[in-house]
Amino acid sequence: MKKEQVVNCQFSVWYPIFKQHTIKSLILPLPQNVIEYLLDDGTLVVSGSDHNTQPTHTNNSDSDAEEDVQWSDDETTSTVTAPEFPQFTSKVLEAINALGGRVFPKLNWSAPRDANWIALNSSLQCDSLSDIFLLFKSSDFITHDLTQPFLACSDQDSPDPVLNYELVLRKWSELIPGGEFRCFVKENKLIAISQRDYTQHYQHVLKQEEQILHAIEQFFSQHIQYNFLDEDFVLDVYRDSQGRVWLIDVNPFGEVTDSLLFSWEELTSGGEIAQQQEGPAFRCTTSEVTVQPSPCLSYRIPRDFVDLSAGEDAYKLIDFLKLKKSQQEDSEEEEEETAPQ
Repeated sequence: MKKEQVVNCQFSVWYPIFKQHTIKSLILPLPQNVIEYLLDDGTLVVSGSDHNTQPTHTNNSDSDAEEDVQWSDDETTSTVTAPEFPQFTSKVLEAINALGGRVFPKLNWSAPRDANWIALNSSLQCDSLSDIFLLFKSSDFITHDLTQPFLACSDQDSPDPVLNYELVLRKWSELIPGGEFRCFVKENKLIAISQRDYTQHYQHVLKQEEQILHAIEQFFSQHIQYNFLDEDFVLDVYRDSQGRVWLIDVNPFGEVTDSLLFSWEELTSGGEIAQQQEGPAFRCTTSEVTVQPSPCLSYRIPRDFVDLSAGEDAYKLIDFLKLKKSQQEDSEEEEEETAPQ
């Protein structure tokens, strides 16, 4: 995989070519100060300027619990404030409204699929810039795009191409995971198709294998083949309930892209998969026995941590502070007991 292949798989490169066959999207240049904010390792603070905020009222029944918590009034305590990007915020909100009010965000290559756990709705659906920032700042995939996009390339001795980072907003569409497939193209030949969500067993995929294969092969030969800038690449496609196939994404042909139910050794060795003449190899999860956990689970943290960091559950925060206070008191008592008399 060469650096040029990675560059050619940027959304802004392939979207104009296949615009008629994919989901409506808008592309906004990412200002340098926004990039620096996304890469800042400090406390996760997101701008709320794009939301209408209302004062929060507390009930009298909560007063007893609140009295048990002593808040620091130390003058040295600093308040972390969210940075504001008024011009960029205005452009993003305008784009979101133009796309129907709900969007799926991504950068040049990646979407923050590893960070949906932190969203209140556990979804990548966003309706504000603060929603997007929360996902992006929590995503290793986004950090990889911004810092190491050419890490897996074989031509490391060549200079890195100049990149212009972009925020991609795609019109939100409810895609059924069982309709998504990843297609591997080598030398402009479709050699393999894998079920995209291989962690689940979808009965209709196994039953409709021939129809799915035919639809994807026809879509590839009519709209994709010989039209992309490279001859080796990976497609993500979606087959809807009417049998129509849509292009979802284009990825580099290499280990930076998940090979799902295949191995990269199979796909690149020139063996059985590359040599077969009758059509692409097709693989799906064939039974409940072969179901696997989602690879994105390794990026998650306990739900209680999320609630505390987001301020979603005030009672958990109160319990946490009480626990810390109790632990501190127990520790002080133990020190007094063990102290020499």
